[in-house]
Amino acid sequence: MSRRHSADKREINPDAKYGNLVVSKFMNSVMYEGKKSVAEGIVYGALDTIEGKVKGDPLKVFEQALENVMPSIEVRSRRVGGATYQVPVEVRSSRRQALGIRWIISAARDRSEKTMTERLSAELLDASNNRGNAVKKREDTHRMAEANRAFSHYRW
Repeated sequence: MSRRHSADKREINPDAKYGNLVVSKFMNSVMYEGKKSVAEGIVYGALDTIEGKVKGDPLKVFEQALENVMPSIEVRSRRVGGATYQVPVEVRSSRRQALGIRWIISAARDRSEKTMTERLSAELLDASNNRGNAVKKREDTHRMAEANRAFSHYRW
């Protein structure tokens, strides 16, 4: 990691259908090997499936799911005098979003439905209702931070 400059944030264009930056970032995270059209089909298909199930705006379900998954606190390793402590720290907003997106996608990939579109729509619906593996991951992260609250004075 370079000490001279911090990495520049690349500008991301909003997606074509909804004009939403977060959906665009989500699509980029779903993408494998530069196959953006495949990722687009998966994400838009999942949102269409959600729209059919909830009879409403799929973006609201998507945003609610992401909000329910994003962690507010996490543990970072801190080395103090030969011992390594798990120190709870607050999560930056950009990292919160990135972690939430990553956790939803990995939880969807681990599901047992037949196609990725079905897996993703089911995971987004579960996450918006505060269920599913992505929400469980956030709960585990918060629980770990709560358990290590005694070491919070080592925060840097």
